[in-house]
Amino acid sequence: MPFDSQALVQQITQLQHDTVARWHQVDPDNPYDGLMNTVCQQHQFNFLLWHEEDIARSPEVGDERIAQVKRAIDGYNQNRNDYIERMDEALLDLLADADVKPEPGARLNTETPGSAIDRLSIMSLRIYHMNEQLDRTDVDQLHRQSVGEKIARCHLQHADLSQSLVELLDELKSGEKMLRVYRQMKMYNDPSLNPYLYKGLRKAG
Repeated sequence: MPFDSQALVQQITQLQHDTVARWHQVDPDNPYDGLMNTVCQQHQFNFLLWHEEDIARSPEVGDERIAQVKRAIDGYNQNRNDYIERMDEALLDLLADADVKPEPGARLNTETPGSAIDRLSIMSLRIYHMNEQLDRTDVDQLHRQSVGEKIARCHLQHADLSQSLVELLDELKSGEKMLRVYRQMKMYNDPSLNPYLYKGLRKAG
């Protein structure tokens, strides 16, 4: 078998947990190799995207800064989706190296492992920032109670999604399910598909 599904998912979620905490103290880094390098890079784009989204919602930020933030969000979101595909490609390589092939009649899943890893990444960010809310000194007990309830739900969702990913990886290894890489094809970032971009290019020419 190419990997232990349970151990792999634990490694992924631990990476996401550890780096979220570390990146709030130092600049984002990526000291990992192989699949974990790709997981970390995708997670890093979510980290950067999260904080740009916070800026975009501040009423004190001017229009020029909002425009800069919007462009940054578009770029990070495109990179985030590109790396979801790269994670799926890396998993396909692991399966191919182990000569794992889908069985006749193998089914497709509604989302790929890369998409599930992306959701776990976002959940790790949400849990970290929810925990920050518990440490605030300018809020009352009712606020802390509400945040605590949200954190509990986040942990349940994280545990459920982690287990579902383990089960999907096991099904891929057994050949019961097949994995395909679906290209996101974000039209708004493609100069040949976004009318405002290709019409603008024609005018500029």
